[in-house]
Amino acid sequence: MPAGRGSDRMHPRAAEFEELTEERYGVDVDVLEFDGGTETAAAAADAVDCETGAIASTIVVSLSGGDRDGALVAAITSGANRLDLNAVADHFGADSAEMADPSRIREVVGWSIGGVPPIGHDAALPTAFDPTLTEYDTVYGAAGTPSAVFAVAPETLAELADATVVDLTE
Repeated sequence: MPAGRGSDRMHPRAAEFEELTEERYGVDVDVLEFDGGTETAAAAADAVDCETGAIASTIVVSLSGGDRDGALVAAITSGANRLDLNAVADHFGADSAEMADPSRIREVVGWSIGGVPPIGHDAALPTAFDPTLTEYDTVYGAAGTPSAVFAVAPETLAELADATVVDLTE
């Protein structure tokens, strides 16, 4: 059973995400939490009863070489797709790209892997947005913990994330 807005049971990080989104973006999101967790796109889709493709997974990547050597970037991808790290490197003008170190993600982005939301980061990251997500009326992104999500229109999410819509999937 989900716990949402105003719930005394809401995880402090999920509540923080909900408040931050309203303060920073002027958007009122309704965070849903699930006892079973939403660590994978399939688990999140089951929890909210949607297609796996409507899950907006945020993947933070570290670049090597080129003008952005050592920089972190984000890719908001459909849960139905797999991120192509070579395409990420090419898009951002780097020699290579790899999944970022979890402790660096927490330090720079402000959220821990498994619950990294697509918006509300401590540092602004260049962000790519999977066009597959635009095929849905509503998508669901992580809301600060591995068991919390929020619903949003994909166009709104891309705008809030200041993301470039580009296919960087396999």
